[in-house]
Amino acid sequence: MLKHRGFPGRLPGTDFQFVIRRANKDGATKIIRRERYADRAYPDRMADQGFMQALWEQFGEDPFERGNLDAGRLSWLFGREVVPAEDPFNPASYDALLRIDVKRARAAFPEVFAEPEGPWSPDEDDWDDEDLDDEDEA
Repeated sequence: MLKHRGFPGRLPGTDFQFVIRRANKDGATKIIRRERYADRAYPDRMADQGFMQALWEQFGEDPFERGNLDAGRLSWLFGREVVPAEDPFNPASYDALLRIDVKRARAAFPEVFAEPEGPWSPDEDDWDDEDLDDEDEA
């Protein structure tokens, strides 16, 4: 079982698990598609968002091996934002390849894909080359 180094173990400040420590003796837990209803609790929605954020930061658009990623947490996204990256796909294998469906993930979790807002926007530039040229001539 591949262990994804640098991947967060859980959602900070909660008990929502993102990875498992060791392989199950009886084999990998099968990934299933779990239905997400609109009335899910806020912490559950934040766990989904945090997990998607971690997946995006770690793998981006590239296919990734399931490895030690938690089957329960993957199941909340599976079939929508996370899809199989191989055919045939074995949902009960630690070696299974998955990928993020970026279009669906952006629609479901716009906060994860939003550009960070900072004090500097790309359109604003305090350094004006023309002003520098004028100072050099004086």
